[in-house]
Amino acid sequence: MSKIRLVSFDLCPFVQRSAIALHEKGVEYDIEYVDLADKPGWFLEKSPLGKVPILEVGDAVLFESAVICEYLDEAYGEPLHPRDPLERARDRAWIVVSEGLGGAGYMVMVGGEEEVVRKEAAKARGVLERLEGEIVGPLWRGDAMCVVDCAAAPMLQRLWWAEEIVDLGIFSGLERCTSWVKSLMERPSVQRSTIPEIRERYRAYLRGDRSPTSQTEASWLGRQLPA
Repeated sequence: MSKIRLVSFDLCPFVQRSAIALHEKGVEYDIEYVDLADKPGWFLEKSPLGKVPILEVGDAVLFESAVICEYLDEAYGEPLHPRDPLERARDRAWIVVSEGLGGAGYMVMVGGEEEVVRKEAAKARGVLERLEGEIVGPLWRGDAMCVVDCAAAPMLQRLWWAEEIVDLGIFSGLERCTSWVKSLMERPSVQRSTIPEIRERYRAYLRGDRSPTSQTEASWLGRQLPA
């Protein structure tokens, strides 16, 4: 197999999806971080949309995290997707549903006013309410990791960290979702999928440290952090 390189931004949840899949598959890879506020020319040449992640497999370049996860599942080891075509299609559909956590979760992070943050938190909770009845537990399909877990874990993790700062009611009363996110955060593949100081970097981002070249005002959530 060709050597793999993952190109990332250190806080990006979409890159983390790919890294989780790589670890679950036991695939060795190199990783390079770019500053999205100051994108290097070589990166823009390789990423048609100017976004991370991109995955370099030899001379070939893949982009879009969902596509990358699908490729990794098909190319390496035992599949994480169900073998049954109908169940596989249903999981792909639920991945699309779970992506609603991304936009709402981002606004929870960067929203400047409490009203905005709580409105977006309610949107994230609405997605979780749809997912609650589908979770087998402790993971999406039981004890074994699947592609839905890889796709949802980074968003769930960041929403959980937000709840640790302020009670936004995102997970309240959702027992399966709560068990799901806790199980995912204990998973070695999830723990190894980020930089070691990811929670500190997350909190710095809330305080306005967006990147080495970009400093902004703290978000509402960042202003709730202890000085």
